[in-house]
Amino acid sequence: MRTGARGGPDPYRNEVYGYGPLREDPNRVLDLPEGFSYRIVSRAGETMDDGLYVPGKIDGMACFPLDGSRVALMRNHELWPDDIERGPAGPRLRRLDRIDRTKAYDFDLDGRPLPGGTTTIVYDMAARRRVSQHLSLTGTTVNCAGGATPWGTWLSCEEAVLRAGESAAKDHGWVFEVPVRTRGLAEPKPLFGLGRFEHEAAAIDPRTGIVYLTEDSRDDLGLFYRFLPNDRRRLEAGGRLQALGLREAPEGGDVRNFKDEPITWRPGDRKEIAWIDLEGTDNPHSDLRLRGQKAGAAFVGRGEGVFFGGDALYFACTSSGPTQNGQILRYVPSPREGQPGEADEPGRLELFVEPDDEQVLDFADNLTIAPWGHIYACEDRYSDVDRNHLRALTPEGKVYTVARNVFEGNGELAGVCFSPDGKACFVNIISPGITLAITGPWEQFRA
Repeated sequence: MRTGARGGPDPYRNEVYGYGPLREDPNRVLDLPEGFSYRIVSRAGETMDDGLYVPGKIDGMACFPLDGSRVALMRNHELWPDDIERGPAGPRLRRLDRIDRTKAYDFDLDGRPLPGGTTTIVYDMAARRRVSQHLSLTGTTVNCAGGATPWGTWLSCEEAVLRAGESAAKDHGWVFEVPVRTRGLAEPKPLFGLGRFEHEAAAIDPRTGIVYLTEDSRDDLGLFYRFLPNDRRRLEAGGRLQALGLREAPEGGDVRNFKDEPITWRPGDRKEIAWIDLEGTDNPHSDLRLRGQKAGAAFVGRGEGVFFGGDALYFACTSSGPTQNGQILRYVPSPREGQPGEADEPGRLELFVEPDDEQVLDFADNLTIAPWGHIYACEDRYSDVDRNHLRALTPEGKVYTVARNVFEGNGELAGVCFSPDGKACFVNIISPGITLAITGPWEQFRA
């Protein structure tokens, strides 16, 4: 699919393409194709091994190998300060005294640790069961998505630019690095060099160590960023933050393709890129994206999930396109990415997919690339008309349906990721907050 074209006669029903039609789940959680099944790994409100509650609003996630058949799932919890009773302290803050205040990054105006953060699940792939789960980062806010680093840590992104004194003691809008193997709470490590804005997700090109970052700006005036680290293994050592611009529009471009504006490109088109240096990245006035555009950066519409696979980076722009069903963009870095001479061989941005039919793909948000090279994308449309789905795209851009959320409330799907061996696909339903492990005959894809 490029735009409007369907991946087979009907990718929504999956009768010919993908894994076959979806079967109704008698338990009303997740409809899947024949031969596939799910297990509930974790639920919000359960008691974890540290005595705290599993927080709600389970969002971005990644899977890391541990030892033997065990893996670790690192999960974000997109909780605002006023969601405190949905946090690890639980209803009526029953277990507030169990939270180590010395490991909390920040506190609300009543002196209580902010409820946002991360939890870590240890899961045994052979036994298909959870081994343990615990709180691993606390005192942050609106932890949306993030990304895995090549050295085995999780980058947890705050999608809110709270100012000190509003509802918390400190400024927020940072990325935090959380070690996967830490037992208990990690030291909260904000990576100030990655800038302060409404962070959504992050991905690292393992060849260069460059970090790419999306911005989920609710006014659709976001940017796409890259961070050139001073030390590829120590992001806290600082570096240079830049925003993506178009060589054809040095005064500041736009890749959103909104219907009431001129269509600037079509699926399959490619644009040469120039990276714009940014100033004042601590962003005290929350206007970095606007200053960046004036300096030559290009607007994108609500940047969401981002993932590096093969030789390219894919990222979702949830609200873009003429019908505002979203876009997935593909960035191929320069052979000299971030190095002298890059301007002579610039990176290229491609409009990979731009759906015009919500029955095919709608509001793609978190995404990942499966071991077999297909892009898996979570839908994030709260609608009374249709359900949110887990969709997948082939390298050619054809779309097929993997799962349908039939849980009460039609919550957003999020955090899709695969186990290192490709045998399990993990995904979250943000509200009421559950983590699922999907297994099945992945090798039986119907082209």
